[in-house]
Amino acid sequence: MRPSGRQTNEMRETTIEIGVTMHAEGSCLIKCGNTHVLCTATIDERVPPFLKNSGLGWVTAEYGMLPRATNTRMRREAKNGQSGRTQEIQRLIGRSLRAGVDRVALGERQIVVDCDVLQADGGTRCASITGGWVALKLAVQKLMKAGDVISDPLIDPVAAISCGVYAGQEVLDLDYPEDSEAGVDGNFVMTGGKLIEVQMSAEGSTYTRAQMDALLDLAEKGVAELTAAQLAAVS
Repeated sequence: MRPSGRQTNEMRETTIEIGVTMHAEGSCLIKCGNTHVLCTATIDERVPPFLKNSGLGWVTAEYGMLPRATNTRMRREAKNGQSGRTQEIQRLIGRSLRAGVDRVALGERQIVVDCDVLQADGGTRCASITGGWVALKLAVQKLMKAGDVISDPLIDPVAAISCGVYAGQEVLDLDYPEDSEAGVDGNFVMTGGKLIEVQMSAEGSTYTRAQMDALLDLAEKGVAELTAAQLAAVS
């Protein structure tokens, strides 16, 4: 039924390779099927002006797609010329990662997570959140090793997965052929078994409460698998 031949509750193969860049305090390359995202985390001892002298840390994110991440070339986006889609996605990544951070324990510093899509086949924002947490965790481990942070400010792993209704069936982890044809599309961000954010939309058909519950069940299964991969990568 699915173009990839997967079962309705079957995710794409996911791998997370850490330490892929030599300069960033934390980095990983996450591959969710044919969606590949490079995630790096940079420690900045300064915070945004609105947090100065507050004692609170901050986590923010930037997101972008390389020109040939898709089947046709896209123009590079300058920061002041970003599309609405790009701005919306990077805000989602930032607030998702912050939901899993004890900002008092982080101290008055900022960690910037950059997510660069090398290859896109659906689910790039979810892969960015999942890989972004791994890069963030690696950066925090360096802070703790140096004694700059006493207790781990990362409360629980943060991961995200897409689910939707494709050809009348609730399916887990949409790739692009499914995403482009899905009647219902949803992104689920979770931490510690709790929801951070749910983005659900009727793309071609409406959906019932029962269908939404079924998608949530699939999302919980997918996030559990992603969390296991995250913890294995950073252990």
